[in-house]
Amino acid sequence: MKIITVCGSYKFKKEMVEITETMALRGNCMLTPIELTKPGKEAYTEAEALMLDKMHKEKIKLSDAILVVNVNGYIGNSTNSEIEYAKSLHKEIIYYTDLIK
Repeated sequence: MKIITVCGSYKFKKEMVEITETMALRGNCMLTPIELTKPGKEAYTEAEALMLDKMHKEKIKLSDAILVVNVNGYIGNSTNSEIEYAKSLHKEIIYYTDLIK
């Protein structure tokens, strides 16, 4: 069993939910982004956005790996920074596009 943090754009929420379930059913402990109730990160104050980012990075610290939900190869700036952070901690990087082949 691995502890895996899911990373990716909220525009791929459907795919994030599906792959999280699939990976959990394979015996992995999945950590996901919180469910945002506002229409996007820009709807949060700067302090709130920083707190959300910090909490997500804490999940990455706890993980053995991250799962990047990169539908059609898309990786946004926030996700790219999470990948770089995970690499700096020597975490395994798993890409959604590699799992759905």
